[in-house]
Amino acid sequence: MSAIVQVEPMTTARALRGPFDYRLPEELRGGVVDIGSMLVVPFARRHVLGVVVGLAERSEIAEEKLLAPLRALDEGPPALPVELVALAEWIAAEYCSTIARALTLVLPPGAARRLSGRKRRVIVRSEHLPVGARRPEPPTLTQAQEQALRSLSAALDAGRFRQSLLQGVTGSGKTEVYLRAAAVALEQRRGAIVLVPEIALTPQIVGRFQERFGETVAVLHSRLRPGERYEEWRRLRTGEARVCVGPRSAVFAPIERLGLIVVDEEHDVSYKHEGDPRYDAREVAAERARSSGALLLLGSATPRPESVHLAASSRPMAFLQPSPTPPLLRLSTRVDGRPLPEVSVLDMRSGDHAGLHPVTAQALAQVREARGKAIVLLNRRGWSNFLSCRSCGLVWSCPQCDVSLVLHRHGGPAQPARSSEAGGFATRSGRGVGGPAGDFLACHHCGHRESAPERCGQCGSISVARHGAGTERVQHDLAVALGDDDRFPVLRLDADTVAGPPAQGIATLLRRFEAAESGVLIGTQMVAKGHDFPDVTLGVVLDADATLRFPDFRAEERTFALIAQLAGRVGRGAHGRVLVQTIAPEARAIAHAARHDSDGFLAGELERRRALSYPPFSHLIRIVCAAVESAPARAAASALVDGLRASASSSAAVLGPAALFRLRGQERQVLVIKAAERRPAVRAVGEAVRRVADDRAHKGVSFSVDVDPQ
Repeated sequence: MSAIVQVEPMTTARALRGPFDYRLPEELRGGVVDIGSMLVVPFARRHVLGVVVGLAERSEIAEEKLLAPLRALDEGPPALPVELVALAEWIAAEYCSTIARALTLVLPPGAARRLSGRKRRVIVRSEHLPVGARRPEPPTLTQAQEQALRSLSAALDAGRFRQSLLQGVTGSGKTEVYLRAAAVALEQRRGAIVLVPEIALTPQIVGRFQERFGETVAVLHSRLRPGERYEEWRRLRTGEARVCVGPRSAVFAPIERLGLIVVDEEHDVSYKHEGDPRYDAREVAAERARSSGALLLLGSATPRPESVHLAASSRPMAFLQPSPTPPLLRLSTRVDGRPLPEVSVLDMRSGDHAGLHPVTAQALAQVREARGKAIVLLNRRGWSNFLSCRSCGLVWSCPQCDVSLVLHRHGGPAQPARSSEAGGFATRSGRGVGGPAGDFLACHHCGHRESAPERCGQCGSISVARHGAGTERVQHDLAVALGDDDRFPVLRLDADTVAGPPAQGIATLLRRFEAAESGVLIGTQMVAKGHDFPDVTLGVVLDADATLRFPDFRAEERTFALIAQLAGRVGRGAHGRVLVQTIAPEARAIAHAARHDSDGFLAGELERRRALSYPPFSHLIRIVCAAVESAPARAAASALVDGLRASASSSAAVLGPAALFRLRGQERQVLVIKAAERRPAVRAVGEAVRRVADDRAHKGVSFSVDVDPQ
């Protein structure tokens, strides 16, 4: 019977070195407290939440000198399964974070509220994600689906860790394969986790799981009300629910006897968490599946080069045993036999059509005339990209960040425009920005806002130019050109249109588009994610090469995926076509996407990355040092370079430091480590950051470590 518990206090300090020993009082011994239990403990002259990560019979400190926990918060079994405590420890080591920060990812929802003594309001089910009835019989599988399911069933029967990639064109029935695999896991009395990129953007998959499995399905995501989220978590912890559907945080669902983890749309960048620890839910899912002896199933029409390389590699990962289960499964055709839509690339370099190409304008008019539906993608929100003074050249910029401000407009569509200017779409001229009251400039990094100017504050000129166009501007121009009424709504889906309760706002807008007889849905990459609208016959991608201009080695991969995914929303119920506007029609990513040639693109992309030693042929780690002044940030970055070059393996290259643009009032310096071996590099970075962060000479500098930056 252990008398000592090792506790990690839930503090954010990177310099903290836990766990700390506490003496258990008699009333908490005898199995009352175990690994995973939550305690209220005295720490640094205050009471904090702590998680038990170990048990011991003795401590280096005399038992009578140890403090005792004030109370236990658990009611019955430990709040956290031992498996999730171990997973948090793995995340802390793998992503150069602290165990306390990693444990916050796996804690029950509302744990901090329990510390304060506030009562939790429990709501049985989420109102906007109701459980469906148990509405039809599963569809007949295609031959390709049957073959994939046989392989996955064999992997589940083996009861050991397996990883498979299901590469299927959009509309090929990947979700039905997920459902059948989950049914096999449930028959084995095991649980399943199904990860989706964004819960509010993929309502169909949630509904289908709830329809098929009823009350055994729980939904976890951050936009549920606290009581709703805790109730879903509790049902999973107690075994009332055995299937969890949700975005990346659902990978921490407290399911024991886990048999299957599905990562749908595995290419999506939203699986990377931007807070500390900056974990990748795909990698966490792999680790959790490995430790549970579960099947990890990655699915996508446009899989990542890293996933394809792993699946096609003849050298399996060390912990994989030989298995007849193929690591790469294919669904090459749509379930209804319909062809993928024809894709036409429209060259925007010639002619005076900086906004809509004449072919695009004609196609949209035909959709309205035929009472059809179209989706238009422009991966840039707002009205205009930036403003400048034509007289003195001033560009309106954010006072907290070194970026230009984006023009947004309040209210409905304005009056038809009378002239054109830089960026292409029609606009007013001759009176500065002007426009309806409520126009404002916004920073898309820190959220700063200010009123749109009538004149230049530097020289007084009223000649203020608007450059470029975003989704707000495109919605306005199409509403003017096509009309916007109840019979043909012009709807917009981006981060600006779903303010407030985002999950409800997105769902409401998507339901409106689905229910409409005809119309146009305009938006950022949100419109290409996981929607199933069988009556969409036209897809349009504007400024398709914009992502190619980013200084990012993944730019071509993202451009290909964006076009291919938008094309996948088209022609599911009837003949469809896709128009891609670009000034780079010969770009490899665009050309392959137009041919629906995923294999050709991936082969070329992997060859390019091998030549340049980019992932998956190397591992990247990014470190950002931030401070109010640039000198402390530079000094900390230089200290890190010295430490890394002294300790990192000879195969690792340390690039930088280099200045990043100022963000939220912080000057930033960045380092990038490129290494052939992951573990030694991660270990060296973790040690170097701890040493520099502990040095009082660098007090006031914050450190951000991003392993596998996206």
